[in-house]
This record gives sequence, C-alpha cells and structure tokens, in this order.
Amino acid sequence: MTAGILMQLAQTLLAILLAPLLMGWTNQCRAWFQGRSAPPLTQPYRMIRKLFHKDAVIAHDASPLFRFAPYMVFACMALAAGIVPIVANDLPFSPAADAIALVGVFATARVFLALAAMDIGTSFGTLGARREMLVSFLAEPALLMVFFTTSFIAQSTQLPVIVETLAHKQFAIYPSLAFAAVAFWMVSTAENARIPVDNPTTHLELTMIHEAMILEYSARHLALIEWAVALKLFTYSALGIALFIPWGIAPAGNYGALPLAMLALVGKMAAGGLLLAFLEAISAKLRLFRVPEYLSTAFLLAVLGTLTHFLLEV
Repeated sequence: MTAGILMQLAQTLLAILLAPLLMGWTNQCRAWFQGRSAPPLTQPYRMIRKLFHKDAVIAHDASPLFRFAPYMVFACMALAAGIVPIVANDLPFSPAADAIALVGVFATARVFLALAAMDIGTSFGTLGARREMLVSFLAEPALLMVFFTTSFIAQSTQLPVIVETLAHKQFAIYPSLAFAAVAFWMVSTAENARIPVDNPTTHLELTMIHEAMILEYSARHLALIEWAVALKLFTYSALGIALFIPWGIAPAGNYGALPLAMLALVGKMAAGGLLLAFLEAISAKLRLFRVPEYLSTAFLLAVLGTLTHFLLEV
C-alpha cells in the first residue's frame, strides 16, 4: 500500500514537472511546420520562472475569488493528473480514479476560472467566460460518451480497470474505439483551447476565448494558470494514451517495467505533440458560431462508438 501511494505521488509529480516540456515541444514543432524560428524547448519553464519573480498587479475591486482561482485551477489539474494512469497502473485510490469524477474535476477548474474572469467586470473577461462555458457545455457530453464507450468494454468506469482490460489482459480490435478516439481528439482540442476551436497565441478580441479570461492576471497568478494550462494538455494526452494506446503502461506491482513505461510515455507524448502541431499548422481556426457544429460532430461520433459496441462487439 505504501509503495502504491508513493507511485501515485511520483506520477503526479512527474506530470507537473513534464507538462511545460510537452507545451514547449508542441510550440517548437508548430514553429518548424510554419517555417518560423522555433523557441527553445525550455521556454515555458523560463516564462513560469520569470512570472514567479514578478510582483502581482491586482485590480482594486477584485474579490478574494480572483486571487484564489489560480490556486484552485492548478490544484484541480494536479488532481486530474493524479487520477490518470501515466506510467504505471498502480493507483491505490482506484475507487476515486473514476472517469466521470475526472470530468467533474475539469468542470470545477473551468467554473472557478470563468467566475474569476467575470469578477473584475471587464468586457474581455466576461466575453471569454461566456465563450468558455459555451464550449464546455458542448464538449462535456461528448467526453462523457467517450468514457462510456470504454467503460462498457471494461465493465467499469475506473481508469485503472479500463487500462488493465485494454492493455494487459486480451488483445481485441474494437471498432467502437475508432469513433471514440476521433471524438476524444476533437474534444481535447476544444478543452485545451487549441486550433480549430481557439488559438492559444492570439490576442484578438473577436476570436480569443481562453486568453480573454486571464488578461487581468499577472506574476505568480498568471504563472499558475499557464502551468495549469500545460498540465491540462499533458493530462489529456495521458488520458488519450490510457484509453486508446495503453500498451507500455506498467501493470500494478510490476516495478521492473517502469523504465520501459517511461520510454513509452516519452515516445507517445513526443508523437502526440508532433501530430498536434502538424494539424494546427495545416488547419484554420473556426468561426465561433461553427464551434457548436464541430463539437456536435464529436458528440455524434462518440454516440456512434457506443452504439457500435452494442451492435457489433457484445
């Protein structure tokens, strides 16, 4: 039990430390594909370090919620990273590692950030909060349907059981997972404010969603939010690996497989960041009023995955 708790804490710490590296790798690959000079791989670490050394500037009418929200968002992302099996399936708190609870953790962070954005009363903050809640209103049902598809296959909503079923017991080809994987990719781009739903590098008031909510933050508060954004991208990437390509994740208690699991994690994350950068380089941002169609398509694909499981695989 003690070894399992230490392993879970180690996985959470690993996600917190490697999340900015994944963000830096994705930004670097995107610059290469666009023919620009690529920033250093460690640029997110430098930015976070610089922000932590600055003095925060806070509006006079900011409530305690505005100051508390960055810490809450970062804590939620760290908790989500601890729920997902990253390198090992040894999670002693497996009853709490529930896919539906994971959606609730993401929603909690989103609500606090949206409330903090509206707390100051600026037009940009309110605009970003409204758009963020619109996107989440459409993305969460699709994400739940993706989880339901994998849960029906594993007969459990616990992520360790899903990984164990899909990776370490029997090999089977599930057509339903193909629909679910595409839907998950579409949802993850929306949830992480990536193209085609949002552009993480823009500051145009007519197009930005996530950036509009954090314009009033600075110093350590902005550092925590940027770190949480990188951690969310890492968590979604690890979640996609756990659900659809879990081969390489060490079984519970098999600590000898950890070196291979680490190599597999690095390889999968590098490939995922490269693919994300490539798709962003060849894609254009959707108009805001086309985003519901995009996420409705993701929901439809997720539902088709569930129906395919019951019609063809049961």
